[in-house]
Amino acid sequence: MLEVFGDKRAGRALDLLELLELAWHDCYAEITPPDDVIDDVLVLSRGGLGQLISAARLALSDWRDARVAADALRT
Repeated sequence: MLEVFGDKRAGRALDLLELLELAWHDCYAEITPPDDVIDDVLVLSRGGLGQLISAARLALSDWRDARVAADALRT
């Protein structure tokens, strides 16, 4: 997490990922999002907290859209 967000923002990013986990459980009745969904969210964030919020929301509404968007950034 430090590599993506740095020292000052890593704690806030972890808080947001915890919220994503809680929301994922409510939406999908799974304890946590799969690791590849978390990876997609981190890729989409590009190291910004605002982008992390948007990426988490996208993953919750449709993780497949998040996957396509993250794959486009990876290539």
